[in-house]
Amino acid sequence: MSWADAARLSLGTLSVLPAGMPSRVDRTVGGRAMALAPMVGALVGGIAAAVVVLAQLVNPDADLLAAVLGVLVVAGLSGGLHLDGLADFADALGSRRDRETMLRIMKQSDIGPFGVVAIVAVLLLDVAALTACVQAGFGWQAILIGATASRLTLPWSCLRSIPAARPDGLGSLVAATVRPVTAVTATVVVLAAAASLAWSVPPRTIGAAAAVLLAVATSLVTSRRARRALGGTTGDVLGATVELALPVALVTLALTV
Repeated sequence: MSWADAARLSLGTLSVLPAGMPSRVDRTVGGRAMALAPMVGALVGGIAAAVVVLAQLVNPDADLLAAVLGVLVVAGLSGGLHLDGLADFADALGSRRDRETMLRIMKQSDIGPFGVVAIVAVLLLDVAALTACVQAGFGWQAILIGATASRLTLPWSCLRSIPAARPDGLGSLVAATVRPVTAVTATVVVLAAAASLAWSVPPRTIGAAAAVLLAVATSLVTSRRARRALGGTTGDVLGATVELALPVALVTLALTV
């Protein structure tokens, strides 16, 4: 039952879609939930992709509108959770304070100037990059790849070598729970799926693979920064990583399609 519980925990934590309550929640289930995160990304991205296609069918010239709707669907289905984590992490790092103060800032409910700038920046990049992909005839594929690749960061952010920054919260449940082989396996699966969406045009295939790998790189860089500043990861750091990886993936696709 642990994998079923992990699926419920992953879907319920990473989206607002109905998932049901897991009967068991522990670090084993938490680690498996993070391993399943790319599947949740594919589900969220698939819904966003359908919205992009529908918008283009209604008005083929409304490229910007289709991109905005696609990005909003991903953000909405995620419950704004990852954007909130990005804002908190940006405010903490922007404060340039000691570890304990940064952790306290991240637990506060308000959003400071660094958080606002971070949210606006990633959303602008998301929309601009997805618009370019839509104009190139690769819109729904781009948002599907981007949403999946950005959630692929979660098993990498929860490798056993990355501890929790504090003993409570989501970070403490999932930190240091994923084996490297699990993260690599998830990456291979996502790489194959992304390449299959772009196989007909070689530059797009390369771009899709690059988007996935750069999303993983984003996870490793962010985790390293969090470990140096905070001593480990938190739920906010995980959310921030997802939101940073999405524009990285979309911009990569926009530059290669």
